[in-house]
Amino acid sequence: MALGIVKNIRAGALALAVLAMVPVQATAETLADALASAYEHSGLLIQNRALLRVADEDVAVALSGLRPIISWSAGIERSFSKFATSSTLATTRHSSATEASIGLSASLLIYDGGSSKLGVEVAKESVLATRQQLISIEQQVLLGAVDAYMNVVRDAQIVELRRNNLRLVARELQAAKDRFEVGEVTRTDVALAEAQLAGGRANLAVAQGNLMASKEQYTAAIGHAPGALRSPKGLPQVPAQIEEARAIAERRHPDLTAVKHAIQAAEYGVKRARAAMGPTVNLEGSFGFTQDVGDDRYFSQGGSVSLGMTQPIYRGGQLSALLRQAMANRDAQRGNLHAVRNSIRQQAGSAWAGFVSAKAQLNATGQQIEAARIAFDGVREEAKLGSRTTLDVLIAEQDLLDAESSRITARATEVTAAYSVLSAMGLMTAENLGLKVEQYDAEAYYNLVKTAPVNRSKRGKQLDKVLKAIGKE
Repeated sequence: MALGIVKNIRAGALALAVLAMVPVQATAETLADALASAYEHSGLLIQNRALLRVADEDVAVALSGLRPIISWSAGIERSFSKFATSSTLATTRHSSATEASIGLSASLLIYDGGSSKLGVEVAKESVLATRQQLISIEQQVLLGAVDAYMNVVRDAQIVELRRNNLRLVARELQAAKDRFEVGEVTRTDVALAEAQLAGGRANLAVAQGNLMASKEQYTAAIGHAPGALRSPKGLPQVPAQIEEARAIAERRHPDLTAVKHAIQAAEYGVKRARAAMGPTVNLEGSFGFTQDVGDDRYFSQGGSVSLGMTQPIYRGGQLSALLRQAMANRDAQRGNLHAVRNSIRQQAGSAWAGFVSAKAQLNATGQQIEAARIAFDGVREEAKLGSRTTLDVLIAEQDLLDAESSRITARATEVTAAYSVLSAMGLMTAENLGLKVEQYDAEAYYNLVKTAPVNRSKRGKQLDKVLKAIGKE
């Protein structure tokens, strides 16, 4: 990006604590890498940054109403006539003339009860609200990237688990056939092992299909197809108590802050509607020059300056309706504040509870795997001694496989749930995560346009360069 629209962010200890990864391959992509890519390539973010610039320009448009309006006009007129009167003794006469004129006019708002200034304040509050909406979109993009990343990690591990299980079942089938040859087991035992192998192949196909779907989700969210991914080792810091998560959400969540700015804009809107009922004072001036094209001896020039005041007396109830409408809009925004606050508290509480549940589930699956592995090893040894059937071995093996699969899913759920808590608190941003990206500077463009520069000014030329650079991205 160009001319201050982006800035480098500081790398902090938070990035190391939040996004520590297990070393798998030197070229493996980390979750931090994926989040950075999602931030830089999200079309949704690009769209909403442009919408923020639209809101920035609204401030410039509102400000322009407080400045002089100057315009010029020019024209050329050809007139002709044909006439016969008593003074010409009924003789037909012809007359024609060509005149060129040029004029300059200017007007300046002197007083309107503060309506135009309030319009500027409304636009400024709308900018602040739109900035918060952009942060909310950023959170959605980054949380979606976490979900896509962990889905690929989870499904890739499940595919590998299914493959290993298939190899194990194949060995069990071969062992059953060998034992059948020597009369230790029946044909039923062999059939059970064959059925288990066929089921394992079907489950592997399902797992591979899920992985393909997750890769498509990853490509859409991150901006490129996944390669080797590192499973996150660490988790972001999550509040120990649910009330702490709710309190942080009420202070930091962008949706709540956006509504507060919308309320302030609505307050200004009410004042502006009242001001529209008062008088308006305008200063106007004009100057013009007209020259006969055929004869430069004939010309005229003149000008005028006037100060006028107007105030509506009756407009069919329109102004009163607009005032009531502005008041209703303010009341609606106030009501929305309560609704959004309750929604944010609920989301924070639900996200925190989901994280605690996922963490407990992960611990439980660890114990489940340990018990299932002991049971499987014992049943297999007992089967060699003839005290267990092939069916018992296959059931114990399936229990172990289910436990291992549950742990993989629980681990992915825990990571996603942890970042969901961050998002619910309003902390799921590139800045808070310490991502190594050029962060979009929402104030930079606003600072260039807030004084409503014209295209031919120095700042206007800077803006032209900025817009061209943005358009090439």
